[in-house]
Amino acid sequence: MNWILRSVIAMAWGFAATCMAQNSDSILIERMLSQAPQDAGTLYFARQFVGRPYVAHTLEINNEEQLVVNTRQLDCTTLVETVVALWLTHHDRQHSFAAYCRHLQQLRYRDGIIAGYTSRLHYFTDWIVCNSERGIVHEIQLSEAPFNGVQTIKVNYMSTHPDAYKALAQNPQLVSVIAQQERQMNGLEFRFIPKAQVLNNRTLRSVIRDGDIIAITTSKPGLDIAHLGFAVWQTDGLHLLNASQLHKKVVVEPMTLRRYLYKHPTFTGIRIIRVRNNTGHGGA
Repeated sequence: MNWILRSVIAMAWGFAATCMAQNSDSILIERMLSQAPQDAGTLYFARQFVGRPYVAHTLEINNEEQLVVNTRQLDCTTLVETVVALWLTHHDRQHSFAAYCRHLQQLRYRDGIIAGYTSRLHYFTDWIVCNSERGIVHEIQLSEAPFNGVQTIKVNYMSTHPDAYKALAQNPQLVSVIAQQERQMNGLEFRFIPKAQVLNNRTLRSVIRDGDIIAITTSKPGLDIAHLGFAVWQTDGLHLLNASQLHKKVVVEPMTLRRYLYKHPTFTGIRIIRVRNNTGHGGA
């Protein structure tokens, strides 16, 4: 790929970010920001990426950890981060690529600081906790239905499968750092909606808004979250706008989320994360 190295100075946030991007990425970001309606929510920005190819591992383009901006190829996590960074930039009434990069770095890295591979928020529970502490998002945690499930975090997948991660395979000394981060998360408890409770009813429609982030919980050993996307309500129920490995592109999943969950035996339910001040407006 014809990557270019772009230096983005972000003095308002107190750091300078060097990002890897193509000119087409910065052009697209600034066009989306300038054309977005004033009341655009996360779902509006998510819809702009429908049809974009699904490609995994797009952040692993070189050996040095840098802020990577790739709007042309997305996986489930980079779609969520791209959309939330766009929304935050739009909400701040900013339209520059530099402002977008500031928000993306703040979302993707612990304390917003790039300090090597282990500073990236690899587990989505860690992403939720860190960005909740900063007031960027908050997780819906109700003690009544439909939040009838409790997930106790027990992650170790990265530290026990280092060969699956390029940086860990090349730098074995980082595995112990990842393992320590995993231990810090383990034991945390979060309420979630079991898949049996993902129904097309008034209760679910009252607690999940269009554009909320949906994090699918899993029973797969060592992992917390299996997949991500955005909530889209349709007449027949809740659907998932996601970067789909199955469809090989960003789609609004044709089947309902309930059916989608039941097609995957290891999927146990959903956690709901809301971006601060998100209106839920999702007009095309």
